[in-house]
Amino acid sequence: MAKRSLPDSKAKILWIEGRRVTNPSFVPVLRKKGFEVEKVSTGKAALERVVKEDHDLVVVDAASMRTSGKRICTALKERVNGLPIMLIADSETDVAARRQHANVVLNLPFTARKLINRMRPLLPDDEDSMLKAGPIWLDLDSRQVRCHGKKSALTPRMVRLLRMLIDHKGEVVDREELFKKVWRTDYTGDTRTLDVHISWLRRALEKNPRKPQLLKTIRGVGYRLDV
Repeated sequence: MAKRSLPDSKAKILWIEGRRVTNPSFVPVLRKKGFEVEKVSTGKAALERVVKEDHDLVVVDAASMRTSGKRICTALKERVNGLPIMLIADSETDVAARRQHANVVLNLPFTARKLINRMRPLLPDDEDSMLKAGPIWLDLDSRQVRCHGKKSALTPRMVRLLRMLIDHKGEVVDREELFKKVWRTDYTGDTRTLDVHISWLRRALEKNPRKPQLLKTIRGVGYRLDV
């Protein structure tokens, strides 16, 4: 499958920009490049929108609001786990601290090209090869999964396992059924290797693999993806 360039991907961006912008707004440029940009002027409005719409990225233009943006970023993370956040700042002071609150910190001034280049790693490469479930992005072509801001490479079998769980998200999938479909065999006498692969997936998906919040074990039955 041929990859489309990012500007044609129609990525959906929530852009938070203050009403009094002293620097040129990048929103018109991004829309011209093919991005779907929804603009709001306050952190409160952004928090209302992220729970109603499925955005690929939130850009917090803190420079336009004369704030550090830390509180807005923290509130966004609490509201929607795993949603990538870019923070635009007007100086390089306390950059390390700001990076604790956003996936990418971009300091003014910068060009539209630099903005798009910094956005690219946070966005899905190709919608046709990408599966999404909550904070989980599964790239079928590159066999990579992105969740909670981190990327992990998967084996083909792990991809098939995660894809099946995504296809049945919110449902309990029987252990034997998972084993049959993923390992492509009718023999289900020993499914312990399934448990090992589940543990590997949890390392890629969970903030704390020992206390999984996404990939749940349903004792005596199987597994369920809660997103």
